[in-house]
Amino acid sequence: MNIVQFCWLLLLPMPWLWIAASAISTEKPNCPKKCGNITIPYPFGIGNPRCSMNKSFLLKCNHSKPSNSSSKLLLGDLQVLNISAEEGTVTVSTYVPYYCYDMDWIGLDYWLYKVDLTGTPFTFSATENRFIAIGCDTVGYIEDSNGTRFGSGCISFCYHPVNLTREDPCSGVGCCQTQIPSGVKTLDMSIDSVYNYSYSSKFSPCNYIFLARKDWFDFSTIDLIRLTNVDRKPPTVLDWAVGEETCESMDLSYASSSIYPCGPNTNCVNSNNGPGYRCVCKPGYQGNPYLFDSQGCKDIDECLDQTMHRCEGTCKNTQGNYTCHCPLGMSGDGKVACQGFRVTTLIAVCGILIFLAFMIIVAWIECKRRKKHRNFQQNGGSFLKNQKIRIFSEKELVKATEKYDNNRLLGQGGSGAVYKGVLANGSLVAIKKPNVADKTKIKHFQREVIKKAFQHEISIVSQVNHKNVVKLLGLCLETEFPSLIYEFISNGSLFDHLHVKRSAMLKSWANRLRIAAEISLALDYLHSLADPPIIHRDVKSMNILLDEKFTAKVSDFGASVLIPFGQSVVDTKIHGTHGYLDPEYLITGLLTVKSDLYSFGVVLIELLTGQKPILKRKNPEENVNFIQYFISSVEQKKISQVLMNCEDVDRRESEQIEVVAELAVRCLNSSSIERPTMKEVAEQLNGLMKLHETFEAQENDEEVESLLGKENDAMFYSISETHYMTAFDIELQ
Repeated sequence: MNIVQFCWLLLLPMPWLWIAASAISTEKPNCPKKCGNITIPYPFGIGNPRCSMNKSFLLKCNHSKPSNSSSKLLLGDLQVLNISAEEGTVTVSTYVPYYCYDMDWIGLDYWLYKVDLTGTPFTFSATENRFIAIGCDTVGYIEDSNGTRFGSGCISFCYHPVNLTREDPCSGVGCCQTQIPSGVKTLDMSIDSVYNYSYSSKFSPCNYIFLARKDWFDFSTIDLIRLTNVDRKPPTVLDWAVGEETCESMDLSYASSSIYPCGPNTNCVNSNNGPGYRCVCKPGYQGNPYLFDSQGCKDIDECLDQTMHRCEGTCKNTQGNYTCHCPLGMSGDGKVACQGFRVTTLIAVCGILIFLAFMIIVAWIECKRRKKHRNFQQNGGSFLKNQKIRIFSEKELVKATEKYDNNRLLGQGGSGAVYKGVLANGSLVAIKKPNVADKTKIKHFQREVIKKAFQHEISIVSQVNHKNVVKLLGLCLETEFPSLIYEFISNGSLFDHLHVKRSAMLKSWANRLRIAAEISLALDYLHSLADPPIIHRDVKSMNILLDEKFTAKVSDFGASVLIPFGQSVVDTKIHGTHGYLDPEYLITGLLTVKSDLYSFGVVLIELLTGQKPILKRKNPEENVNFIQYFISSVEQKKISQVLMNCEDVDRRESEQIEVVAELAVRCLNSSSIERPTMKEVAEQLNGLMKLHETFEAQENDEEVESLLGKENDAMFYSISETHYMTAFDIELQ
């Protein structure tokens, strides 16, 4: 007997898989909750009869010592393994009838097994149990106790154990199974053999039958050759019900009475395995449906378990259910799906975009700051910031020129444009900005040339300080190309007054002579007094500006050249304006201060005649070189034919005009050696100007004129002869 039971242990090694306790307490208050490891939910109870619904549900706990964990819970003579109030089931252990080929037929107790549940609310579960027979020559029978209600069974054969595999189902080869009908309360099981156990005795020594929970048995684990028994009993499921009525037979008065076993928030469910009914919690509730207190059916908060209760939006728990609203900006049933974009998502996306935009702006500002700093250093900011010159920011210039508005444009040349600017303190300035607005159309080497030209102009103009030279007020070094800020000269250029406006101011010989003298003083300063000396290299009427008092100021030093110490000639590329360019410099490429003298001679011609150096015609081939025409007129004593008409020119002024005309011719000599120095020219022009001022003072003083009389004429002739002698002496030299 013990050996057979040990064989059964090897036959059925699968673990038991059931719940020992419910997540929510379902016991009746002040009653024992457990027996050993098994939880006892109401309507079941142990000990005191009040702990169960009635005596049919009163169980017995057989305590074992020294530990209560091995205590057995009994339903009659059956050991209880599990109780489920929600499913209405009780799992108990039953017996395994068996017979082996070497056993005597006398031991019928081993192959005949009876269970009787009559008079109890329990019924063998037709859905959860299976009747199983194991062996290679086995006939298993199952019927009710009287044999009048049902009878069934199955036959199991196997002609050789090699025909069996571990994956074979229990389908008749070594194992067979069948279901039982519903409503069965009595059960008889027995074993028989077709071949009197002789056929399979060598490879299947024993046969077995049992009624067990369907998921407990696994035939693939059986080895029929080494088949043994086990002293454990298989789990069998019993269905139970409360009462003997059906839900439909109970009227409302009974359902609301105190003897109605179902608690609040419950539904009545007819038993599907015999008479009676059960209580279940309504959907959305959980607990023991037979209790009326806090342990009964209570609302489930579906919002706490999104895996079981789907919600894509805002979840709100309700009694027995929950609502789900789609997020703001979306539509649909949140329990199924929501369409559209969440406002929170849009806000998040917008937030990300704003953050990215902010980071881009910060990066752009930082990049711009670094670029300004790099430009400042490359433009010589480290040196110039320590000099006596103001450093302007790019922001100041943009504001001063209203973002370089075209209405502020004063003029434009090959390398730069000049804008009128108004500083924060109201001061007017002229801002010379490099002409590189369209960088895509200007080559790299051209940008470098412009940049170097502006840096060169800075180095020159920053050294100049003369009343007849446009003053450099400051610099802007933050841009790729530095900008120069000059004092604002309000009356435009000499070119405009001579050739565009035809200003009445120039009809006065005194004004023209003064302007010529002021220009000569500025150039003499550049050639002689500046350190180092400077050759302007682009002297022309367009670069002579007139302020509000019509004082002449030399401007635009972008092409100027510093004369190296100990040298008088500079070998450089040809640069200048057609008509003003020294022909000797044009041929040899050797630049000297006499090149500026030639250009100044052209400006003198413009002041004397009011004509441009090159008279343009419709046909470029017919253009007239007015310089040669002027020189020829002076040499032929026909200067009056080319002079500008002057108002009230007297004899003395006419003689001065002739002297200046001859001086202009000397400046225009094709040989630089034959030209006078700028110092000599400045002295002669300023001498004539002072002489003219003396004459005007004498003429305005009638009292002096009456006293002196004709002695004035003698003085004039004496002074004039002195100046003429000076001019002749210069020519002889």
